[in-house]
Amino acid sequence: MTALENPPLAVYLHFPWCVRKCPYCDFNSYTLRGELDEAAYLAALRADLAAQACDAGEREIISVFLGGGTPSLFSPRGIGELLDVLRARLRCAAALEVTLEANPGTIERGRFAEYRAAGVNRVSLGAQSFSATQLQALGRIHSPEDTRHAAEELHAAGLENFNLDLMYGLPGQDVAGALEDLEAALALDPAHLSHYQLTLEAGTPFAARPPPLPEEEPIERMLAACRERLAAGGFEQYEVSAYAQAGRQCRHNLNYWQFGDYLGIGAGAHGKLTRAASGEVLRSAQAREPRRYLACAAQGAAGRRAVPPAQLPFEFMLNALRLRAGFEPALFCRRTGLDWAVAAEPLEALRERGLIERDGSCVRASGFGWRFLNELLLGFLPETSESIG
Repeated sequence: MTALENPPLAVYLHFPWCVRKCPYCDFNSYTLRGELDEAAYLAALRADLAAQACDAGEREIISVFLGGGTPSLFSPRGIGELLDVLRARLRCAAALEVTLEANPGTIERGRFAEYRAAGVNRVSLGAQSFSATQLQALGRIHSPEDTRHAAEELHAAGLENFNLDLMYGLPGQDVAGALEDLEAALALDPAHLSHYQLTLEAGTPFAARPPPLPEEEPIERMLAACRERLAAGGFEQYEVSAYAQAGRQCRHNLNYWQFGDYLGIGAGAHGKLTRAASGEVLRSAQAREPRRYLACAAQGAAGRRAVPPAQLPFEFMLNALRLRAGFEPALFCRRTGLDWAVAAEPLEALRERGLIERDGSCVRASGFGWRFLNELLLGFLPETSESIG
């Protein structure tokens, strides 16, 4: 076995409500019915944070991500008070990245300046499309103009470091339509773009009543054309679905993909915590349903369990092989506490199939492997790989 290290530590805060739940969404989110009880939920988040603060010890927090749901339903004042508590409870990096997810349909004029004053320095804006017809088909509550106004507000507030979420492979979409959406997004001068395919997730209305999605071949052409346009526009693809201008990669998500640690605060939030001294990697999951979460938030991380060593290669690869740059073998050893030999044999078998490539000491998915990432990852499941013992 290799000595396990404590990796960088982040904080994820989950806000579970939306004005309306989108028919493609399988996240832990709920349609808001009646008035939002902001005070009660923020009090629960503060109690949860206080209970989990001891798990961080003296480790430095490198990033905070406020996700959902729709965190922008909560007031800048409430978000600011929550961030003040977080900074008081935890040792935070001087250059702390604080990302707020926002729906263009829930932002009032001037609010982004208030969120910035509250401590937010990065925003992820859920554009999804710039076609009014597609937005209606996706069940979104905003219009293309709402997104454009929100981007203008972000620039005016000095929040130039913002991400746009953009989908492709939408109902009836062709390559021209995907590129038209992309051009509209780039015109807003984002620093980062999350560009991902619409997929049918189990348990969603779209899975029960599928819309007419494009076939695989035109989707591949959409992706290739959009990838080429993004590269020409100065956006580097550093992860399967993430593109960024130089120096604008999302630090919070990079920590996930490099198998870093994070405290999961909020209804349904998941956490990962390494305890190097005992050689354990722990997972936790909070109560999903908001009422249950409100009742037990002060207990801290719930459902905490140690990840069996046999599962660690799969969990590491599930994240690290999403990165364009791949990873160094030494990182695998430090983050899992396992010897490299555990991963070397299945990786070699995948390399022989053209799914993995080596660049010096760096290991990464090939272009072919990225297209079939789920199949590639099967090579690391305990049932299909050698026993670790």
